[in-house]
Amino acid sequence: MKDFFSDIDIHSDALALIAEDSERISYAKLLLAADDIGRHLDKRSLVFCICGNDVESVAGYIGFLRSRVVPILINAGINNELLQNLLRAYLPQYIWLPVNMIGAFSDCKQLYHYRNYVLLRTAFSTRYSIHDDLALLLTTSGSTGSPKLVRQSYRNIISNANSIARYLRLTTDDRAITTMPMSYTYGLSVINSHLLKGASIVLTRKTLMENKFWQLLKEYEVTTFGGVPYVYEMLRKLRFSRMELPSLRTLTQAGGKLGAALSAEFATICRDKGIRFFVMYGQTEATARMSYLPPEYGISKAGSIGIAIPGGEFWLEDENGGIITQSDTAGELIFKGENVTMGYAQDYRDLSTGDDNGGILKTGDIAKRDDEGFYYIVGRKKRFLKIFGNRVNLDEVERLLITAGYECACTGTDDNMVVFYTVQHDCTDIEHYIIENMGISKAGFALVHIAEIPRNDSGKILYSDLSGSGSPCV
Repeated sequence: MKDFFSDIDIHSDALALIAEDSERISYAKLLLAADDIGRHLDKRSLVFCICGNDVESVAGYIGFLRSRVVPILINAGINNELLQNLLRAYLPQYIWLPVNMIGAFSDCKQLYHYRNYVLLRTAFSTRYSIHDDLALLLTTSGSTGSPKLVRQSYRNIISNANSIARYLRLTTDDRAITTMPMSYTYGLSVINSHLLKGASIVLTRKTLMENKFWQLLKEYEVTTFGGVPYVYEMLRKLRFSRMELPSLRTLTQAGGKLGAALSAEFATICRDKGIRFFVMYGQTEATARMSYLPPEYGISKAGSIGIAIPGGEFWLEDENGGIITQSDTAGELIFKGENVTMGYAQDYRDLSTGDDNGGILKTGDIAKRDDEGFYYIVGRKKRFLKIFGNRVNLDEVERLLITAGYECACTGTDDNMVVFYTVQHDCTDIEHYIIENMGISKAGFALVHIAEIPRNDSGKILYSDLSGSGSPCV
């Protein structure tokens, strides 16, 4: 099985990265930068990688993996208070971050400078053990600032990169463009799988709503890009069906369930354009991908998450843990594969823990399987939503709001969280709190005022009684 970071030298002078300012970085140059960064850190230490879609972040990430330093990938746009909470929980020895952020870390020592990034040694004196298999830590949501991170092993990320490259049939001729942060498991999987095959990546912070994005895509003859459901809503509004993009060969979708109608619409558009359209399903707890819907089934199986990735296996279990063998019967979706991660961490003390999952993941999603073995997600076992691709734990949102003094209950659907609150605060205060402290876009939630939160005799919230009640915040 090929290793995208240890074996990166085999691609030599091939083009690896194209920066937003048009600078071209070969694999040889990326390797040189990565190893130069990595040699300044102690092995089996922890580094906060405050990253964006830029050369410095990718070079740092590769350098850390090659040096057996464990990075926590954190979006550079994180709220400072949430970042400080993570720092206190994990006590990293190092921070790799943009130069314009070092003002908040005056107690740290500068060790190394590369382009627009700097490596800092922190003042944390606590030393702790890190398991030999641990390669990477990622957040499961990216929005609520939870210290709960997913522990990914070297085998996890290598296995998933190989599997993705295999079913997408990536080659050295492919060229991706970033549409998601690399701190997000989906965005990172694009980087991993393309570097594995010696392909190239256009790095940009531009969104699909900016002309510059499409200029970059055309100028550099991008062959593939992906997006969460929200991206496909935007593509429809942009009339993607009328765009002339001759280099584009592959579109991928993950990060939440794409409605069957919209999925069929894009499968049809892509078929007519000669583009392969892959609907995929995954979780950070499975490194990135667990399933894909082959393009030839995009119309006939619209709404399906498809079949298990190469090397993976699905089955369904009933509420008693029994395996469901009959078709069209709902149960919890279970996945088995080398990409199932080691488990969670809540703070630095958990970094010495081994594999808690044993290669098996209970996804928490309720699914059905049709007669031909294709799976369909029909609900969730736990209270999670996906808001523009980021998984949000409704119970944690409630906890944060209650701690801030707002009595509330949260429900909703993907891309539309609804927060019911009782005390007649100025609703803009709650709105600002959610945006500033949880990083959730205003377009992703609504506030509704109600007289009281319905509860049963034991005090548990009756979420089913919330629907349709209350007065919207305007």
